[in-house]
Amino acid sequence: MLRDVEIRHGHLFCGLAGGAKGFNRARPRVGNLQARFRCIGGIDNDPAAIRDFGTIAGVPGTVLDLFDRSQYIAFHGREPGPEWREATTADIHRAFGYERPHIVFLSAPCKGFSGLLSQTKSETDKYQALNRLTLRGIWLTLEAFKDDPIEMLLFENVPRIATRGRQLLDQIVALLRAYGYAVAETTHDCGELGGLAQSRKRFLLVARHMEKVPHFLYEPTKRALRAVGDVLDRMLMPGDERAGPMHRVPSLQWKTWVRLAFVEAGSDWRSLNRLAVENGHLRDYLIVPEMHNGVLGVQAWDKPSGTVAGASRPGNGTFSVADPRQQLYSAGYGVNQWDAPMGAVSGESLPSNGRFSVADPRFSQSAKWSDGQAYGVRRWDDTSGAIAGQQNPGQGAYTVADPRHAGPAKHSNEFRIVPWDGNSMAVTSAHGTGQSVADPRPDWDGRHGHLHVGAWDRSSRTVTAGGKGVQGGYLSVADPRPGMKRGAGDHYLTAGHYGVVPWASAAGAVSAAAGHDNGRWSVADPRLMPAPAQKLVCRIRALDGTWHRPFTTLELAALQSLVDPEEQLELDGLSDQAWRERIGNAVPPAAAEAIANVMGETLLLAMSGETFMLSAQPIWVRNVAVAISVQGAT
Repeated sequence: MLRDVEIRHGHLFCGLAGGAKGFNRARPRVGNLQARFRCIGGIDNDPAAIRDFGTIAGVPGTVLDLFDRSQYIAFHGREPGPEWREATTADIHRAFGYERPHIVFLSAPCKGFSGLLSQTKSETDKYQALNRLTLRGIWLTLEAFKDDPIEMLLFENVPRIATRGRQLLDQIVALLRAYGYAVAETTHDCGELGGLAQSRKRFLLVARHMEKVPHFLYEPTKRALRAVGDVLDRMLMPGDERAGPMHRVPSLQWKTWVRLAFVEAGSDWRSLNRLAVENGHLRDYLIVPEMHNGVLGVQAWDKPSGTVAGASRPGNGTFSVADPRQQLYSAGYGVNQWDAPMGAVSGESLPSNGRFSVADPRFSQSAKWSDGQAYGVRRWDDTSGAIAGQQNPGQGAYTVADPRHAGPAKHSNEFRIVPWDGNSMAVTSAHGTGQSVADPRPDWDGRHGHLHVGAWDRSSRTVTAGGKGVQGGYLSVADPRPGMKRGAGDHYLTAGHYGVVPWASAAGAVSAAAGHDNGRWSVADPRLMPAPAQKLVCRIRALDGTWHRPFTTLELAALQSLVDPEEQLELDGLSDQAWRERIGNAVPPAAAEAIANVMGETLLLAMSGETFMLSAQPIWVRNVAVAISVQGAT
């Protein structure tokens, strides 16, 4: 029969209770002993974090500044106010509800050890005082329970503390050993311990009171990291109001959005180094706003259309429809059967837009088709087919290969070109063929005027009957009247062709054929591209076709396992920046749960009187394995 055993845990520098939430969920078991973790309190100097702690951990937290006076002055640069006082061991007892914890978990401020802080700044009095806060917190806790020592202490921080904070760590280790603890330093990945969708490398110092807990402390089982999409795909789209204010897309500077769009997925800012920049501008890209949504879009037959604008064309919106009535339009180049009726004859009954062809079985019955195909050419020594009513080359072999190219005059001028220095044939009334000349004078502008534009103040050349286009002579003119002085009756006077409407003015009536070239259908839009530092929410389609966007605050909480993707989270306050700082400082509950399970197993063994346990898992405190595996070792 299972017997429940309560394991109490308290937290220094507790933040919003990420570690406490994970410890509360742990359920280790050894033999017939089942552990149940209960949080007895947390301490932090941030009132908002303590309010979150009470909600998430389920017990009240305590706002308490653990600085001594010298540390306070060094950090804040001033003397404390009259309401401030140094914390004592009595405050630790009060914060934990006057109960003794079995485990104390510390996640001390890490800014002074972080690689995001320069080495020079980390050595200033301010950050050195913040670093020493950890040592003071551990000392107060050890002193508070020196008559009945805490079984285990865990100190979590950034990995760089092992180098930047080496002197401080040596003092902490010496202090713990003086109080009877075996100590080991290790590093772990919270993502591997909790099966998260993030890799979060952390430093962990584990201290075990050797007299109370003689057993090995084994490492938690490592799990594979998950993909970010495994978590985010279960959440509502960013900006969906149903997910609450923490799921809004952050407002970023315009230049930040642009930079994110050019960063390759899976890479970072170094992708930007591969862009070609000339004179401060991108050489290969032009950034412009997307003019219309739904370009070349097709509406479903049973869906309503969007607003019909003045230029409702497929190229600028969803102005096409998936028409299920295929029998009306889908028969382009269709051929009707001889014995079937044809469709309705429309105004443009062409083979390319309907079934306007027929499979005529009377091929062999028609004399004009019986002995040759359309556009067929007869041999000179062959007979012709029967002469029908339609004797065009397109209806049959009604062309002949005439060998008499140099024969009598009536045939010798067919498509003949006369040399420039030769004599022309007699000019007859049918001078449509054979009356061409090889003119060596290619000067179109000077003699013939092909594609020539006449000057406004010069006379035109003779207007000929064949001059039907600009290629036929002087049929263009350089007109200096650009429309600024129109006269009455001119239909261009009020139509405003290529006109631009001021932003503050009203547009004219929208007609059925409203185009930029037939009226005032353009506008002087003053809304320029955003300024580089202007903050706004954007959706820019990146080079890979996706939306490169920052995580929302709720997504960060889900990646930290603070909340399930399908749930909402409400933290104290309304500031995304404050929320993100508290979420980033939190210990992932899933990782804390894994740590608590192995610590709980070790404590259960100690409570049951066992002094040895064999496990396939690596020993966490390996460098002192011999010393801590023997009952009563020092």
